[in-house]
Amino acid sequence: MSDDGVVMSPELNDAAALSRERAASLLALHAGPGFLIPNAWDAGSARILEQVGFAAIATTSAGIAWTRGIPDGELLDRDTMLEHVGRIVAAVRVPVTADLEAGYGDTADDVGRTVALAVELGVVGCNIEDAVNGRLFAIDEAVSRLAAARAVASRGTFVLNARTDTYFGGTAASAGTAGDPFDETVERATRYLEAGADCVFVPGVVDADTIRRLAEAIPGPLNIVAGLSNVIDAPTLFSLGVKRVSVGGGLARAALGLVDRAARELIDHGTLGFLDGAIGYSDLQRRFGVTL
Repeated sequence: MSDDGVVMSPELNDAAALSRERAASLLALHAGPGFLIPNAWDAGSARILEQVGFAAIATTSAGIAWTRGIPDGELLDRDTMLEHVGRIVAAVRVPVTADLEAGYGDTADDVGRTVALAVELGVVGCNIEDAVNGRLFAIDEAVSRLAAARAVASRGTFVLNARTDTYFGGTAASAGTAGDPFDETVERATRYLEAGADCVFVPGVVDADTIRRLAEAIPGPLNIVAGLSNVIDAPTLFSLGVKRVSVGGGLARAALGLVDRAARELIDHGTLGFLDGAIGYSDLQRRFGVTL
């Protein structure tokens, strides 16, 4: 029986219990000394990341958009994005948290609906951004959107990661923040945590001292993306107080970079040096042949 008294089938009970278990595992990672979560862009990349040994996997909206041959930035509709996310969830046993961009809609209700659909897929966490097309939402609107997400995904059963784009170019000015956006970032982070977020994601920060100050000032776990605007490694970020380190579209960019280099080698020289280090065909067949 569900919390609202509705009788559930054994299969639904099992799925709900599994989701709660995965969500608890993901949430517990935020209470430790720090963890690294990689970002998958399809079922195959997710399976490889799980086999390497990561305890949880995030998706990347950028990587998923690139697999469709289009740029990042909510150019994919919600249903298409969730279709890709669902394939990733179905491919692995570890918890999956989804990059849901700004929630795919103009209203808080739209955001809530997006998160509810993600929960139905078995997603146990998500990022929600406070900006669209380089424009920050007013803080009260951003809080309302996060509260709608929290309302459809109870605390402890879903990890809500609130992203603020105050450090990205152009967004600070649109928020009325001149110069250093530090205070604006801390204010937003605090309000987002009060609205139900479990973690705060601040991309675009490039220097160690600012990251340390943010980790000290924000009253909750801090997520920093490595390899986007900064090249600070994960152990250093953990030493600065960061709890969660993601890589965004970094792995997808690396993979596509290899495709680009391989293609240039082929067209310029006709040689096959790009195959050095490639996973063997039979090995991939074996690894992808595991039945979940």
